[in-house]
This record gives sequence, C-alpha cells and structure tokens, in this order.
Amino acid sequence: MDTQTMAEDITRSLKAFGRGSRQEHRPSAQRDFGVYTPDLRSVVRTYKSRLAAESADDVYSVALKLLEKNVTECRQAGYELIAGHRAARESLTPKRVEALGRGIDNWACVDSFCCTLVGRAWREGRVSDATIMRWSRSPDLWWRRAAVVATVPLNIKAHGGTGDSARTLMVCKPLITDKEIMVQKAISWALRSLAPWDHGAVQAFLNEHSESVSALVRREVMNKLRTGKKN
Repeated sequence: MDTQTMAEDITRSLKAFGRGSRQEHRPSAQRDFGVYTPDLRSVVRTYKSRLAAESADDVYSVALKLLEKNVTECRQAGYELIAGHRAARESLTPKRVEALGRGIDNWACVDSFCCTLVGRAWREGRVSDATIMRWSRSPDLWWRRAAVVATVPLNIKAHGGTGDSARTLMVCKPLITDKEIMVQKAISWALRSLAPWDHGAVQAFLNEHSESVSALVRREVMNKLRTGKKN
C-alpha cells in the first residue's frame, strides 16, 4: 500500500468537511479544518474499512504521515485508525506511542491521544507505569497533561475502564501543585472519573492534600462527590 497516498486521501476527505478554523485549540502549532466530531468519525469509518486488511506497520505509517500534516483532525483520525485496527493497536510499543504523541500542543490533541490510544495501551501493559510517570515530570505542560489524562480511560466505562485508584492517584499526587491550568483541569477530570468507582479514595485524596489542591479541583471534584455532576 502507498501509505503517503492514503494519508493524502484522508486529509482531503477531512478538509472537505471543514467549516473553518474554530480557534478552540489555540495557541497551537497545529492547524485545524473545523471538522465536527460526527463528520470526522464518518471519515474514519470509511478508511478503517479500507485499511482493515493492511498490515499493522502500514496502518502505523499512515498515522505518522497524518501527523506530519500538522492538522488537529488529521492527528485525531490517525489515532482512531490505529485504535480500530487490532494488529496496529497490538503493535504499539512505548517508542511507537511516544512517536504518535510528538507535537501534542493543545488539549484536543492530548485528549484524543490519551483517550484513544494511551489509556488502553497502558491498561493492556503496552505502556508502563514508569513511562507515564516520566511524562508527569516533563517540562512540557502538554506531556504532563497527557500523563494525567491517560488515567481517564482506566476509569470510564465507555473506554473499557473498570476503576484504577492506585494508578490514578499515583499520577495525580505529584502534580497536585502544578501551576498550569490545563494540568489542573486534567486532575479534576481524572478524579471525577475515578469517583464512581472509589468515592472514598477520592475523598481521602482531597482531605490529604487539602492545603495543596487548587480551588478548581476542589470545587469540581467535591460537586461530583456530592451530586454526581461536575457543576
């Protein structure tokens, strides 16, 4: 298969659905076409079918070439295509995962990367705790956010999560005083995702770190514990 041509075809298909940049992911080096999620998934379904019989290496190569387009929707489509191709998904290694994360610099890219690929790879043992914790120490705020968001699929049923208090709190703890709002928002999301599985552990975590936890995290997570909702 000509993986470059396939990546070009996917890019054209995505661009055809574009409604103009919505500027939601700025500041970012990534462009965006303004493709809404249902349209993006329609394109992914089409090409997922076309790639079904291709090798894991070819699907991975298509995803990397989509990343080279420097377009948020192309990156997201690449992640979805790997996730939907069993052999490609099972071929992921820490090195391959980190190559797919190269250039993440906005919340949409990070969240797609982690919720589509990283969380599942971590849950299935293709990415180690040590790798995630190394990300949590990165000077790059987006890799720190990635470490936290990677816990979300461990806890959300729609992503196959069954609850993982130990790893969720392991990642959140050293970042509880991080000054970046995008990291704090990720911590709130992580704790709220864990809450339905282990209400007591989340409450204990907030109590233990009461002097350090940000007002945003405290407010959103306590609302979740009390009402089941973020706000």
